[in-house]
Amino acid sequence: MEDTWGKNQGSLYMRINREECAGLVIDIQEKLFPHMDQQEELLRKSLILIEGMQVLGVPIMITEQYPKGLGPTIQQVRRAIENCLPINKISFSCCDEPAYQEALQRLGRDKVIICGIEAHVCVLQTVIDLVASGYDPVVVADCISSRSLEDKRWAMERMLSEGAIITTCESILFELTRVAGTDEFKAISRLVK
Repeated sequence: MEDTWGKNQGSLYMRINREECAGLVIDIQEKLFPHMDQQEELLRKSLILIEGMQVLGVPIMITEQYPKGLGPTIQQVRRAIENCLPINKISFSCCDEPAYQEALQRLGRDKVIICGIEAHVCVLQTVIDLVASGYDPVVVADCISSRSLEDKRWAMERMLSEGAIITTCESILFELTRVAGTDEFKAISRLVK
């Protein structure tokens, strides 16, 4: 009998190791962000996630959906990401943008830790395409949002059914840290307090 547990993730081993991960910040832009549900908490948690990934050496990519119309990434996020060079796109899925595909392939990482907006549009479509391409999307539930909580809720259900790993900011940062007592652990502990 074939074991099908974890079949969508590409392996039976579900531990998320930092050496296998890349971060992806999707479309947290000036004209879109103010309309998000619970935007202050979204920003707070996303900044913690971004800083934590940088402490742990996880490379981060950032996208902007039609920046001419939706503006650039909000200033707080741009300041938080070292060497912030957004990938511009017009497709909802990041995977439909050749520059994103090339950047992800160059990194050689198979797990993509995702935060951003909107959960039911760009985040969802990116997750579906990542799974289809053999990647493991790790969706950080408290670092994504939509204008409506209902849209986010159903997007999360869909992403889970499509094969995404769903987690929280604190959970993923401690999983990537793995052990207590290190300087990295102390830095992550300070961030999440």
